[in-house]
Amino acid sequence: MGLIRRIREEIRIIRERDPAIHSSMEVFLYPSFKVMMHYRIAHKLYQNGHYFLARWVSQRGVRKTGIEIHPGAQIGEGFFIDHGNGVIIGETTIIGNNVTLYQGVTLGGTGKEHGKRHPTIEDNVMVGAGAKILGSSTIGANSKIGAGSVVLGPVPPNSTVVGVPGRVVKRSKTTLLREEMNQTDLPDPVREDIQNLQESNSVLTNRLLELEEKIKELQRSKK
Repeated sequence: MGLIRRIREEIRIIRERDPAIHSSMEVFLYPSFKVMMHYRIAHKLYQNGHYFLARWVSQRGVRKTGIEIHPGAQIGEGFFIDHGNGVIIGETTIIGNNVTLYQGVTLGGTGKEHGKRHPTIEDNVMVGAGAKILGSSTIGANSKIGAGSVVLGPVPPNSTVVGVPGRVVKRSKTTLLREEMNQTDLPDPVREDIQNLQESNSVLTNRLLELEEKIKELQRSKK
């Protein structure tokens, strides 16, 4: 893809997904735009074996944006980082098409693996602010990873994951639409667990009261 076409595509992606933008000129100020321009150059250098130059270009992008994308990472089309400060994407990460990351996301390794040691993110995935996806597992297409979640294993397609450690709390058969990429309307498994405990406690308490009343009746009948 030529440079002009690439710039137009990045402008389209940012204008499509960020409601705060008012003009195409603003795109040139966006960290996501700047870091992706650096990444595309660095990735090409990396593929051609120019590893030092690739890292040099990549680190320039880090200093300008606070976003660290290893030049060896493979990133598809339609990729967008919202705000972006603190985002880290490791060397063997594979990212599909139309993926959105929010600030503070880490796509990293566990420190114990060799070879493919970073995640694979399939198409149409949204990863919420501060989420950590560690290891070589795959996040299935059309999934949402809730803000602050820590994902250490594979996630099936069309899933919603929240919590630490992350767990699947919802499955859907429909494709995740870009306009549905919000970080707030997600299930809260901790709250659900507390509600279930409260309900179980209430049932046990009522049962205990019933047993105590029966014991008292038996004691009175013996007198």
